[in-house]
Amino acid sequence: MVYDRERFAREDAVYAEHKRAVAAGEKRVLRKTSTGELHSYPADEIGFTPGGGQAQVSTWWGMAIVCSVLGLLFLGSLVMLIVTLLQGHGEWGILLPLLMGAFGVVYTFRLSRDEYLATQLRKLRGSPKPSSSGSVDINLLELGQNRGDQPGASR
Repeated sequence: MVYDRERFAREDAVYAEHKRAVAAGEKRVLRKTSTGELHSYPADEIGFTPGGGQAQVSTWWGMAIVCSVLGLLFLGSLVMLIVTLLQGHGEWGILLPLLMGAFGVVYTFRLSRDEYLATQLRKLRGSPKPSSSGSVDINLLELGQNRGDQPGASR
C-alpha cells in the first residue's frame, strides 16, 4: 500500500463522522467501498456480508440463485417423502434433510431480500457499493495515529 496523505485525511474524516453518528444513537456500519475508500453506511444499506471462503455470493441475485437451487432440492426431497409414504414404506430418514432444506430456502430468501432492499436504498441515496470483503481494521483508524506505511514510520 502506498502512503496517500489525502486518502488518510478522508478516512479520518469519515471515521470521525461515523463515531459522532454512533454516539448520537444511529445504527451505522463502517466498511470499505468497492473502490477501497472508507464509508460509514446506515445499517439499512448493508444487506449481507459475504464470508471469507473461496466461492462466495455477494449479490442479491446470486443469493436468489442459491435459494432457487435449495428450493428445488427441498421439493425433490418432499416428493421422495410423499412417494415412499404412498407406497407404504415409512422412510422418515428424509425428514432431517427436508427440514434443513426448508431452513436453507427461508434463510437464503431473507438474505437475498435484505441485499436487494439495501441495494435499492444505496442507489436512492447515492451511496457507493460496499466491498465484498467487509473487513475494516478499526485499530488503524484511530484519529491522528501513525500508520505503518507513512514515510519515516518504523515497522
